Amino acid sequence: MPTYKAPVDDALFLMNDVFHLDRYGNLPGFADASPDIVEAVLREAAKFSEAVLTPLNRAGDVEGCTRRDDGNVATPTGFKDAYRQVAEGGWIGISVPAEFGGQGLPAMLTIQVNEFLCSANMAFAMYPGLTQGAIAALVVHASPELKQKYLPKMVEGVWTGTMNLTEPHCGTDLGLLRTKAVKQPDGSYKITGTKIFISAGEHDLAENIIHLVLARIEGAPAGTKGISLFVVPKFMVLEGGKLGPRNGVSCGSIEEKMGIHGNATCVMNYDGATGWLIGEENRGLNAMFVMMNEARLGVGVQGLALSEVAYQNAAIYAKERLQGRAISGVKYPDKPADPIVVHPDVRRNLMNIRAFNEAARALVMWTALKADIAHRSEDEKERQSADDHMGLLTPVIKGVLTDTGFANTVMAQQVFGGHGYIAEHGMEQFVRDARIAQIYEGANGIQALDLVGRKLGRDGGRAMMAFFNEVSAYIKEKSADEKMKPYVAPLGVALGHLQQASMWFMQNALGRPDNAGAGSYDYMHLFGLVALGYMWCRIAEAALAKLPKANGSAPRMNAKLTTARFFMERMLPETASHLARIQTGAGSMMELPDEAF
Repeated sequence: MPTYKAPVDDALFLMNDVFHLDRYGNLPGFADASPDIVEAVLREAAKFSEAVLTPLNRAGDVEGCTRRDDGNVATPTGFKDAYRQVAEGGWIGISVPAEFGGQGLPAMLTIQVNEFLCSANMAFAMYPGLTQGAIAALVVHASPELKQKYLPKMVEGVWTGTMNLTEPHCGTDLGLLRTKAVKQPDGSYKITGTKIFISAGEHDLAENIIHLVLARIEGAPAGTKGISLFVVPKFMVLEGGKLGPRNGVSCGSIEEKMGIHGNATCVMNYDGATGWLIGEENRGLNAMFVMMNEARLGVGVQGLALSEVAYQNAAIYAKERLQGRAISGVKYPDKPADPIVVHPDVRRNLMNIRAFNEAARALVMWTALKADIAHRSEDEKERQSADDHMGLLTPVIKGVLTDTGFANTVMAQQVFGGHGYIAEHGMEQFVRDARIAQIYEGANGIQALDLVGRKLGRDGGRAMMAFFNEVSAYIKEKSADEKMKPYVAPLGVALGHLQQASMWFMQNALGRPDNAGAGSYDYMHLFGLVALGYMWCRIAEAALAKLPKANGSAPRMNAKLTTARFFMERMLPETASHLARIQTGAGSMMELPDEAF
């Protein structure tokens, strides 16, 4: 059975030594995030993840969710008690404003806690995670009345939340959706339609489920300009927050799927269900994008989380499994064979995963910090810059972290050899669970198109130029430091590749959009490598600064510097291959006629 140890010390190093959380005391909620509070929260989350959620992961995968004849859904054994502990521990509302019952602490703390929960049990973590996304949309776009009616119970964990977008005939193209909304004399709407792939759509963990549903009001314009967002509770909410009769929404079936069996992925039927408009008519996508962007960052975290837990188990196995002798000579003469960790190819797998994990965690944390600035700073220029960063990096985090996270679970499985293919070791579950992250909340090809087609040129390229300028300035500043040269010099080369690719699109994609489509996926991964490389430079800088007074942490800091070198030497050079593919254009990719496939 797989194990998990939450990387608390690594998270604290990033918060305190790399991103200097203490420098943001001017932002609301940050003064309350003292080092001792932050550490206490992370260690409690680690304890819960390791002791409660990890043992439920494989059992929940085997048992799955069950839809009963009355339409209700039973979650796996142990999930109800675990969810009760999540609610009672206040984990859902860590970063929610205090006026709605939250703690108002920094978003980077919530993101880190969510990584722990996902590593321990991704299927379970989706229930509170989706609720957090629904809360975010309601906080930004709902009326004061709807906020007071729904948010406190959701923050408390007594009620959960979902997002209902996809329909059987449309996936990413939401302009095709058919679910309709008919306005009633009292201002409410009757919602009718079918939604599919609805994670946590029906379950027995909470007394009520608050669905956020995209629908088209009668007479609304066609396409995405005619979509509105509604709040539709499973049970009607009466005065004082008491629950009334069942609403006209039900689970038609549970999808039989490849992984995340412990999460109820439902077909949801709306049969004249009563709902209330969130925000303005025909402006539903604006509100839903708040939740979708939260979800996309959360899904990126899932890719990292499964990469981390898969790495931990592969590293343990590699140190225990005896097989063969090192090609450079016997390393453990007292044993009948050397552990496989001595073999370069096993090290290749482990180092690739490790080098990704640490930088990806930093990239997520950096972006979460930007989210806090965007939502909490009183400086309009700061807010705009932070919002630009989030818009630019969200598709990169979602696409690159989930693609690489899945690839890393496969690499970790490979370390186990034949045992990795056997269920009892847990590696095949990590592979199955990680696969969905590349697909939902916008398949990764869509993320790449969003990055190249929308984000690069947005506001005259303001966000991209800010990223280029920040990384370039950092490289210039640190190049004089001999100790930093092994890190910043390769980053400078990779940044040059990203700039060349951006320029190539400007020169070759406006007249032939297929060039942008053909190169977008490589561009997303090129961008991701540069962003991860920048994070490794920041990590190396902090490790070098900490070493003279590191005491007991010196081996850990030296390990970071070695891993940073590995990334620069063995992983970052892939930017050249991405650039070469981008510059070939769409010719051979688009040349065959459709019927040739």
